[in-house]
Amino acid sequence: MRRIGLFGGTFDPPHIGHLIIAEEIYEQLQLDEIWFIPTYVPPHKDTKTTDSIHRKNMVERSISGNPHFRLKTIELERAGISYTLDTIKALKEDYPDDDFYFIIGGDMVEYLPHWHKIDELVSLVQFVGVERQGYPLSSPYPIKFVNVPIVEISSSRLRERLEEGRPVYYWMKKDVLDYIREKGLYGFE
Repeated sequence: MRRIGLFGGTFDPPHIGHLIIAEEIYEQLQLDEIWFIPTYVPPHKDTKTTDSIHRKNMVERSISGNPHFRLKTIELERAGISYTLDTIKALKEDYPDDDFYFIIGGDMVEYLPHWHKIDELVSLVQFVGVERQGYPLSSPYPIKFVNVPIVEISSSRLRERLEEGRPVYYWMKKDVLDYIREKGLYGFE
């Protein structure tokens, strides 16, 4: 039986904060793999996201070279609103012998009571909460909390910097920045 960490998100764009969180959880919980799952349409955000093909390609470049990171496009292929419950049910059907650990940031811990069919979801997967400055680490749901180095980088802040033409060296892997330049994303010229 494998122990798989699931890391969902828009990854618009992916950055080193994502990679550090995933690697720390992989190591601390002694998981076998971490699967990155880009959402198609996030149910909890109103913002428009970059086209899914670009986000998929950026995640692919971001995790390349790490032998225990994988890209799973299950939500992109399904399209529509990416409810986590639907994803977990599909993964459990495809991988019935594996245990799944769903990684969420501190901001999502607080929002968990509003997730689609949360009571059913918590019965199917172990949530792993990651500390995020300004958000409490408590929940009425059974969450395994993991301390990771706090890197206060967010995709929204990264997008702002890119659109302002400010440097983002070290905020993301060079391959991802090269892709953004090549495709002219986030106002990059």
